[in-house]
Amino acid sequence: MKISMIQMDMKLGNPDYNFAHAKELIAQAVKENRPDVITLPETWNTGFFPKTNLEALCDHHGMRLQEEIGSLAAEFKVNIVAGSVANVKDGGIYNTAYIFDRHGKCAATYDKTHLFSPMKEDDYFKKGRDLCTFMLDSVSCGLVICYDIRFCELVRALALQGIEVLFVVAQWPGVRAFHWETLNTARAIENQIFLSCTNSCGIAGETTYAGLSAIIDPWGNTVKKAGEGEEIITADIDLGQIQTIRDSIHVFRDRRPELYSGTLS
Repeated sequence: MKISMIQMDMKLGNPDYNFAHAKELIAQAVKENRPDVITLPETWNTGFFPKTNLEALCDHHGMRLQEEIGSLAAEFKVNIVAGSVANVKDGGIYNTAYIFDRHGKCAATYDKTHLFSPMKEDDYFKKGRDLCTFMLDSVSCGLVICYDIRFCELVRALALQGIEVLFVVAQWPGVRAFHWETLNTARAIENQIFLSCTNSCGIAGETTYAGLSAIIDPWGNTVKKAGEGEEIITADIDLGQIQTIRDSIHVFRDRRPELYSGTLS
């Protein structure tokens, strides 16, 4: 599976610019790399996140995304993990990820389940309730959004459903870049999966975003890594490594789930 990750610098609160720019970058990725999968970061339609007039800036049920990005998936015959968008649906605002297959069909959606309370995301967005797994070119995949990566239970639940590749889409700040790299690497190692983590870059409001998008293999090795500015990185991953690693270190066989059911009082 060949993955091109778009580390995008977006304009806060300017969906028209951001859609146009995302389409330019997708076309560039196709022309230069001919990937199987293209990825975008979190809430790239609005940036993370304008608190004034947010609802007016949002997509609605992903309709614009389907029309403008889903159509590109069909045109270029490429799978697009279209990051996430600020999205109005079901009577609220959600941080919603969309995945399109090579025919432009929506293969899956995911509403971010862990909202970043330090930036009051939970005051503006509603929490998702479901996990996200899907198939791309017969490969079992999962997706989480930004803050979700801190919750190892969530990623393990996806791994137990048999995913081979985890896509992480984010707006992760530079001040916590060490956490970004450490957590993504740990999730890949402990679940023996490939991990594609696509971050944003640039400055939105008072926050500088880290960049440092990467593809990490199940051993925790970095296959490809971006810098801090806008760029497209591409890598071809060998999914055959997964079974070899799982045959050598029996993480899933040796689990003791009967010990893990305790809860905090």
